[in-house]
Amino acid sequence: MIKTNNLPTPPTLWKTIGPSFILLGLALGSGELILWPYLAARYGLGLLWGAAVGVLFQFVLNTEAMRYTLYQGESVFAGFRKLHKWLPIWFIFSTFIPFAIPGFSSAAANIVAQLIPGISETAVAVGLLLLTGVLLTVGKSLYKTMEHLQKTIIFLGLPLIVILTFWLTSLHDWSQVARGLIGIGEGWNFFPPAVAITAFLSAFAYAGAGGNLNLAQSYYIKEKGFGMGRYMDKISSLFGKSKKSYEFFGHSFADTKLNRRRWQAWWQLVNREHLIVFFSLGLITIVLLSLLAYTTVFGSHQQVVEGISFIYLQAQIINQQTIPFFGTAFLVMATLMLFGTQVGVMESSARIISENMALFKLKPNEQINLSKWFYASLWGQIILGIIIYSFGIKEPRFLITLSAILNAAAMMLSFVFVSMLNKRYLRPWYRSGKLRQTIMGTAVLFFLYFLVLTILER
Repeated sequence: MIKTNNLPTPPTLWKTIGPSFILLGLALGSGELILWPYLAARYGLGLLWGAAVGVLFQFVLNTEAMRYTLYQGESVFAGFRKLHKWLPIWFIFSTFIPFAIPGFSSAAANIVAQLIPGISETAVAVGLLLLTGVLLTVGKSLYKTMEHLQKTIIFLGLPLIVILTFWLTSLHDWSQVARGLIGIGEGWNFFPPAVAITAFLSAFAYAGAGGNLNLAQSYYIKEKGFGMGRYMDKISSLFGKSKKSYEFFGHSFADTKLNRRRWQAWWQLVNREHLIVFFSLGLITIVLLSLLAYTTVFGSHQQVVEGISFIYLQAQIINQQTIPFFGTAFLVMATLMLFGTQVGVMESSARIISENMALFKLKPNEQINLSKWFYASLWGQIILGIIIYSFGIKEPRFLITLSAILNAAAMMLSFVFVSMLNKRYLRPWYRSGKLRQTIMGTAVLFFLYFLVLTILER
């Protein structure tokens, strides 16, 4: 690492666009495509307030994680290791267990089997997991591979969603969106009668990346070269040029007027980039896909919205009310989003697992090739996912819901850990204000409340 006492000069806003696309891609195949539209298909749009609150909570958590990396150069996980030597163990297990569940590849394979009758769903699911491993193994740069993949899927999928939504919806439907964002449903406020708390908490946890994956944003701004991350090592491809050693711990900058000005510029840039890409595009996508599910499925077809069957019903109705091409395109788009999410989940979780394994094992002056640890973690998850699927545990929404519940608990603690980290290691002038601290505390209480309700509901 190059030692410096100064923050680097911030680039323009356009050059900062990128890291948040990766995190948005992690959300597209879960909360946006399946969980929130499922709630809209079943209960209407009155629960959209939960999506807005969920995205807001995750926006604050993500930017607070970025705050630490901008300041220190290292990932938040390196910071957590400073808080306590046993914290890496928590992040290894709380990441590996939820994200080894192959929910996204299972859902994508289920849709492919609908599009191509006679094809083996199991073979497709296993093939997608293996393809995920290949894509992440052969690319020269992990970060560039992820950014290009997620940008491509988003730029292909979002226009189709916009076209279908405006084609099929009415002004009345949009008025229901406005009402739903403030908690007014079909004859109820905030929660419909007999709503499944498990389903709501799952969607709420995946109103964004979900779980420990939100903290992976710390990696992406470091690899993009934001703030003090400019001077840190990056993870290379298994077949690329990799350093024999990896510098985990960074250092901060001198508290000068110049650095304070640069800090303000960096902080504004990362917040704007995350607001535009993660918050705005994420919430818009949830609203559009939920509205599409509502206008096509809600009501007379409510009895057939178990699992992800509502997606196929949507495609049928889109075919009937537009032209057959669009129904098929909708399913293809859904498959791409799910696959993109699977790739992103595997990449982010392998980063987290490998770094925390290395941090737990790390001894003074020890050299570690983190790229090899990353690929061992990646292929270990892929193999476990194939084993789980081979045992017949493959209903897509069940797998995604199970993963989401586990991630809700992990994310609740992430708010606590990030708050502790920034309070301990950032100078007072660079810490968050009272409003952000209040939002972080409210998020912890919100998750705790619904986790308790979920346990009692079982």
